[in-house]
Amino acid sequence: MLKQSFRYDQTAARLEVEGLPDFSADHGSNAIGILSSWRLTMIGAPEMEGQRDHLEALMASVIPYARLQLSGVGKVQGNDDGPVRIHPAEQGHQLELISSRSGVPPLTLQLDDADLADLVRCLDALRGDPRVRINWPPIVHTPLPKRELAERTPLHQRLAAPVLGAGTFMILGLAGLLVPIPNPDAPSQTENQTNSQENLISNPSQADGEP
Repeated sequence: MLKQSFRYDQTAARLEVEGLPDFSADHGSNAIGILSSWRLTMIGAPEMEGQRDHLEALMASVIPYARLQLSGVGKVQGNDDGPVRIHPAEQGHQLELISSRSGVPPLTLQLDDADLADLVRCLDALRGDPRVRINWPPIVHTPLPKRELAERTPLHQRLAAPVLGAGTFMILGLAGLLVPIPNPDAPSQTENQTNSQENLISNPSQADGEP
């Protein structure tokens, strides 16, 4: 039997793929080079299945979305007319899957952070499995603009560093104004005492023993 089936389990998600080895590409019998179907089961949700293009769309939407969530950015991933779309919800995340079959309503799943993490782990395990010899489309991670990250940083955190630096500079400046500057031309008290003693000893008009 050449048909192969591999399964990837996490606490809240289970992903299973089925397919055949591609002997024209020198695949062994324990490999999948031609994907025939896949099934995804999430806790508390009906089983999802589809073709390869749906699975690729799921990867291309969910994995970048999870990365943006780690950066504190909640952005919708997936086209409005595409098979998969995920976006932030009031409590967690909402995953929408559009069936390619006519008359089948879209499937909507409500995910929390743990569900999303388990789903990403399953997809990553599939993409990194050496037994699955499929050239998956690369996941495009677009760098986030600085403005978008700055807008999500609280204002008091953004102003803390410049305000602290300006305050420190002003305190050091005031402290410098209050410290007296020594006058190098003014003789010190020790020099004055030494000069007085020399004048008393060298005065020739003073008799010996005279007070």
